[in-house]
Amino acid sequence: MLETYQPLADEIRPRSLDDVVGQQHILGKNGLLRRIVESGVIPNMIFYGPSGTGKTTVARIIAERTQRSLRKLNATTAGIGDIKRIIDELDTLLTPGGVLLYLDEIQYFNKKQQQSLLEFIEDGRITLIASTTENPYFCVFGAVLSRSTVFEFKPVKAADAEGAVRRAMDILNSRREEPLTAEDGVVQRIAQACGGDVRKAINAVELLFAASAGRSCITCEDAVLISQKSAMRYDRDGDEHFDILSAMMKSLRGSDPDAALHYLARAIEVGDLTGICRRLLCSASEDIGMAYPQAVPIVKACVESALQLGLPEARLPLAQACIVLATAPKSNSVVMAIDAAVADVKAGHAGSIPRELQNVHADGTGFEREQGYRYPHDYPGHWVRQQYLPDELKDRTYYHYGDNKTEQAARKYWEAIKTQGEN
Repeated sequence: MLETYQPLADEIRPRSLDDVVGQQHILGKNGLLRRIVESGVIPNMIFYGPSGTGKTTVARIIAERTQRSLRKLNATTAGIGDIKRIIDELDTLLTPGGVLLYLDEIQYFNKKQQQSLLEFIEDGRITLIASTTENPYFCVFGAVLSRSTVFEFKPVKAADAEGAVRRAMDILNSRREEPLTAEDGVVQRIAQACGGDVRKAINAVELLFAASAGRSCITCEDAVLISQKSAMRYDRDGDEHFDILSAMMKSLRGSDPDAALHYLARAIEVGDLTGICRRLLCSASEDIGMAYPQAVPIVKACVESALQLGLPEARLPLAQACIVLATAPKSNSVVMAIDAAVADVKAGHAGSIPRELQNVHADGTGFEREQGYRYPHDYPGHWVRQQYLPDELKDRTYYHYGDNKTEQAARKYWEAIKTQGEN
């Protein structure tokens, strides 16, 4: 009979808080979560953070320290029937002290499924420890969230992950007749490439050992091959997708070409051309706008070139667009102007369009009306004073010239034209 395979990462999972890798901000000597666990009074909690950062491990450690009956559900496979079975056990000999429910990936439970737990969380018969890789403030039902304490688990630093890599190597070597050695830099490479995911690092070690038949040493070349792209965290439907694109756009806005290129490279590495192009096109108008209007056609041309070329060549025009935007003068006058105009429209400030601006074809439709529109091109400087906004908004100013060279030049130009036209 074949033995059931157990991944090394699960086999060597820490049994105490002291053995958990990273998360010192909540599990360190004076960390709040450590103090809560050691107090023995366990509240409802939600663990939020990337995969492989210790959420499940810490939940298991807490479960072992409580007197409550432990029940585990994974929201990717569990349904309302599984919840009902746990509820049916309450107040029976099966759960004399209540239930500690560990609910993994809670974001996959819909509102109704989460609500079914609410009554029992409220009266304390169920203590909920839920984990999620997505922002709980978006994916957890508000009433459940309000009764829970959220703890954020952060990606594990490479220096901390090195200890887990060495421990995994020691355990696997203890099972071999002839232990494997590792070239200098192998441990560091695996720890760095895991991208803060300890489980991924341990899995990489296990694969290296499995592929070591006939070898006595793990080479840096092997470590590089096994960890290709593994440091990348990117979920097209999750937080990481939006975080990287947001960081790229904010770096463009902050005029930091190096940071912008870094986040661009991360998005390129996973082939997210659509997300990149959308953000670059948006930034050209939102953050540069009238300070350098030529940014729009330049970026559009770069985007079209990238889409036509495809990866990997697309990285070149995308990088060019990124550098153009990051180093261009900045102005948010466009977004401020349109947002102010939209706000008035949404608030109901509209009014009738001035008669002078109405469609000329409306004249002669059965009633007498003088339109009186004055054609600006018939006047000096191609400008003549007349009212364009509705009466209710005639004194509104939405666009304010930015303090950059281009917009200030336009301001001076029109001030001169209007002063001359009114004299």
